[in-house]
Amino acid sequence: MLNWKAIRVHHKWLDHWDEQRARRGEEAKKTTAFVLDSCLAFPGEKRVATIEQFCALADQALADSSFYDEPSESDDGFEIQNGWLKYPSDISTDVEENNFVWAKVTESGSRNQALVIFHHWNASRRNHQIARFFSRRGVTTVEIAMPYHFERSRPGSLYADDMLSANLGRTIQSVRQAVWDGRKLIRWLKSEGYREISVLGMSLGSWVAGLIAAHEPAVRKASLFLTAGSLADMVWTGRATRAIRDGLGRAIEITDLRRAWGPLDLENYAHKLARPDLALHAVIATRDKVVLPELSKHFIEKLHEVGATPNVLELNCGHYSLAMPPYILLAGWSLKRFLSRRG
Repeated sequence: MLNWKAIRVHHKWLDHWDEQRARRGEEAKKTTAFVLDSCLAFPGEKRVATIEQFCALADQALADSSFYDEPSESDDGFEIQNGWLKYPSDISTDVEENNFVWAKVTESGSRNQALVIFHHWNASRRNHQIARFFSRRGVTTVEIAMPYHFERSRPGSLYADDMLSANLGRTIQSVRQAVWDGRKLIRWLKSEGYREISVLGMSLGSWVAGLIAAHEPAVRKASLFLTAGSLADMVWTGRATRAIRDGLGRAIEITDLRRAWGPLDLENYAHKLARPDLALHAVIATRDKVVLPELSKHFIEKLHEVGATPNVLELNCGHYSLAMPPYILLAGWSLKRFLSRRG
């Protein structure tokens, strides 16, 4: 017989733990100024001065099927040594460290399957446990550093505010760079003989993994942890992005932000994610205060509307407590079953 009082106490403890974890993460965050920086988001276009003009360029980018196509198909510059892969990014930024991509490769001894992992925003360490777990089961894992994280961090920075901030243009540039970097890596993995390539994204990394899956036909499976469709709504409502919201809220309404960040909204690419040769898997935390559950469920509904049939696991935990047992074990085994499915 279920002890509902004990369950309620546990859930209250989980919520408190998530809140404490969120507060610790706020220590290094600061409110940044609202900036358009359209030249970063849309290179080659004339610099604009108004939100409406920025949104018009975003509309064009959303309609441009090549917006996420990397400019070069060259595999030059790939270096691998002692399990570390390094290669140049096709987007050049003012941070020299960010212009090279680093990835930790955990070999499985098989070229049958590779899993590319995209971490969460402000990650402080890679997912070594996941890498070991899957490499022992025949899946080579590649943990890529997203822009302005790990080896790619801006010198002296305490958190990755260049990746996601109130600077509309730099945020688009950073996500686009992450997609290009990921697609370039996937092409290299194909050239190395890997037959099936999957992507796993966590929180902000799930937006990157989702965009890659939508645009890269070589991806056969995509698993999205703690995901939703609208990045604008996630930032506007999320517990972890209050400092960004403070910067945005003084200058832009949520309706305009949705349009300005339309090229980053996974719901706008739902029809691409519904392609018949792509399998989808999602893990949602129903007590999440960072990526609100209603945003996640709206995205899942959108996928169903266009004919996708994602495998969805809902866990009654928070954004950060997903990393705790038993939730991480349930999520891990669900992912294992998903990756083990044929074709």
